[in-house]
Amino acid sequence: MLPAVAVIRSWTFGPEQGVPPRVAPFAHATSAGETPYVTGQMPAGVDGRLVAGGIAAQTDRVMRNLERVLELVVGGSLADVVQVRGYLEDWDDYAAFNTAYARWFPERLPSRRCIGATGLAVGAQVELDLVAWRPDGWGEGLAGPFVLMA
Repeated sequence: MLPAVAVIRSWTFGPEQGVPPRVAPFAHATSAGETPYVTGQMPAGVDGRLVAGGIAAQTDRVMRNLERVLELVVGGSLADVVQVRGYLEDWDDYAAFNTAYARWFPERLPSRRCIGATGLAVGAQVELDLVAWRPDGWGEGLAGPFVLMA
């Protein structure tokens, strides 16, 4: 059971906020108390088109999208990430994916799961989602304050 100070809240964004359009009915992020869960992001720009250039370029785009959602929701960054789940369409891309992914976490790697998947949405080669947390609480994201209510 969640503590009395915890609430569940969801956020949805669009291209005007620097986030690609959704490809299905979901929230971009949902929080349970001080823990935001960011929905899997695709390697698309704000125009909804997949980036060209292979797994490294797609991984970089996904990471930028995840970082933007964290910034909008809680004023957070990738330094606040505790877990990432990755899905690769082609397991032969694993080494190149790891190289691109590791550049986004220069100080501390979060826990991670990575699995092979057949047929990711919109023809993507990679999809990532994440969980973040900060022990000092959250600041104000660009979408408004991250508020816990009793």
